[in-house]
Amino acid sequence: MPEFAESLQILVRILIATVLGGMLGAEREIHGHGAGFRTHTMVAIGAAVFVMAALDVSASSPAELTRVLQGIATGIGFIGAGTILKLSDKIEVRGLTTASSIWLAAAIGSAVGLGQVLLALVGTLTAVIVLAVLKPLDRLFRRQD
Repeated sequence: MPEFAESLQILVRILIATVLGGMLGAEREIHGHGAGFRTHTMVAIGAAVFVMAALDVSASSPAELTRVLQGIATGIGFIGAGTILKLSDKIEVRGLTTASSIWLAAAIGSAVGLGQVLLALVGTLTAVIVLAVLKPLDRLFRRQD
């Protein structure tokens, strides 16, 4: 049975992963994307759980932790790939930004699981700025094509 301090640390990390993943997902949800709040939250929580479990087991072998991180980065690609659609014969692909935000949610959850909360927070805030603030700029560039 984990000590109280260890249990509290686990709880706090899971809650932080939940909030940060939810922030990314909320932005996607507000803009009507299929992978929204719940998907991003679950991805961040899942990555944090995988990493925390690996930290406990891999204390004597950092290579094990590296393999877990590689597995998360690779495995999350399958979920992200499900959000990408080729809509026509033209070069028209939709869902790449949502796929990348799912991938980022996994990275954020992994960082939180590792205890790198500042890294996760800065990554989340930067991503929300990119997703929300830069969207009008993206539309402007597309009109000039």
